[in-house]
Amino acid sequence: MKKISVLLILFFGIIDFYSEESCCHATDLFDPGLAEISVKVKNEIIPFKEFALYVLPGEMINCEIYKSPEPELFFIVVSEGPFRVRTRNKWSWTAPDKTGVYSIVISNEAGENQMTLNIFVMLPFSQLKGEFLNGFRIGHYPNTAYQQLAIYEKPTGFIEITSQNENTRISPHFRIKQFLSKQKGDFPKYLVLKERLLLKLELILGKTNEKGLYAPTFEIMSGYRTPYYNKLIGNVKYSRHLWGGAADIFIDENPKDGIMDDINGDGIYDYQDAGVLYDIVDELYGKPYYNLLVGGLGRYTRTRHHGPFVHVDVRGVKVRWGD
Repeated sequence: MKKISVLLILFFGIIDFYSEESCCHATDLFDPGLAEISVKVKNEIIPFKEFALYVLPGEMINCEIYKSPEPELFFIVVSEGPFRVRTRNKWSWTAPDKTGVYSIVISNEAGENQMTLNIFVMLPFSQLKGEFLNGFRIGHYPNTAYQQLAIYEKPTGFIEITSQNENTRISPHFRIKQFLSKQKGDFPKYLVLKERLLLKLELILGKTNEKGLYAPTFEIMSGYRTPYYNKLIGNVKYSRHLWGGAADIFIDENPKDGIMDDINGDGIYDYQDAGVLYDIVDELYGKPYYNLLVGGLGRYTRTRHHGPFVHVDVRGVKVRWGD
């Protein structure tokens, strides 16, 4: 119980960062997408108007209004699945057995929409047949977790992506399709994604705009990688991308050409531009609200295959490379 209390305090700090710092200094063009309330679910505190969760068939999640501008009742509307009120502004929801995208909409007493949770019911890992899941090649996850760490155990399930749901918003500034593995293949496609990674990306994006670098989203050069694709491109066996906890990001707005913008203004698209984004992330370390989002941070130079970019992940320990 003591550990959980500490986690909540730290996430409360993240919410304060958004509400007190980012909102005041972000460019006029950037809307951080903050809700007036925050909701605690799956040991995360969600402060956004729209966010996504990933659950297994039949899994029950407990939700509660964690922060509200004033005491009031909230109305909960679920698209499908058993729903039970536990106490005032606390409830539980059980995922349907059918894979798909469901929603929980939270409104205040005035009927104003406060938050929408888009919930993906995954296919369990047990549905994987050899290397394939419904014709989509996943490959083989390592049989042994790296250094016996829980974050390297095989994922519990896979998010099913179709042409109908690929544009689903999973946070204010990201859509689910941005994190798909870059391997070729038809729908349905599958991925693994951690909610905490989206919390980190939104925080970094808010800080980036606060610095005066307008970015409505980050381009995700590499989000989830299947073990098959990861091996195909010669990456390390235990890359955090395989567990949906990493993203290779860059800013691509002016011009929209698939490579990092000249964000340091020296007229060259190069390693130094990645360094600006790297430093924005690095400055967050040591701040209390960032403790739960600590992870790997790497800077990569331009090659004939890609432009410069920055790697971030949520492995839970501070790691640096590429500088």
